[in-house]
Amino acid sequence: MSSRAVAPTRREQILSEAARLFAERGFHGVGVDEIGAAVGISGPGLYRHFAGKDAMLAELLVGISERLLTGGRHRVAEAAGDPAAVLASLIDGHIDFALDDRALITLHDRELDRLRPDDRKLVRQLQRQYVELWVEVVRALHPTAQESQARVAVHAVFGLLNSTPHLGSLGREATESLLRRLAHGAFGALS
Repeated sequence: MSSRAVAPTRREQILSEAARLFAERGFHGVGVDEIGAAVGISGPGLYRHFAGKDAMLAELLVGISERLLTGGRHRVAEAAGDPAAVLASLIDGHIDFALDDRALITLHDRELDRLRPDDRKLVRQLQRQYVELWVEVVRALHPTAQESQARVAVHAVFGLLNSTPHLGSLGREATESLLRRLAHGAFGALS
């Protein structure tokens, strides 16, 4: 059994570079030629993989919303029956996302309104499901908390964790540890 990491597909490379460039310069500040050059193909060569920049943006934002929800559901199933373990796992998973996918956070903040209405609606539906997953876990751990309090706490923790594109550098390990303590502290305030 090989322990080598699987190399990203050309499509994944394109999406990664598109996310980085869109986050750095904005959706309208980047052309297909620049995205293509970043992955070593011509701009028109991108059309073999995507219908255009709009399709890339939609795949990035819908994709991350689906990935977060699927990962969250998996974490809930893995630690079912132990709300503290589930919440800790959800926090760890979201911290990994926030530290590893900063460009997608920036992209979501700046460019969500550029999505076609159907794609934007899908992103919002997926996000609501992800929030509700967390709310259920928080309420199981803090049964005296009102549903509205749990929801506000979840959104506040997301705001905290999703602030990573604006943070200075403490190093990965120190930042991860600090974010974990802050998130647990925020939920602990519900007791």
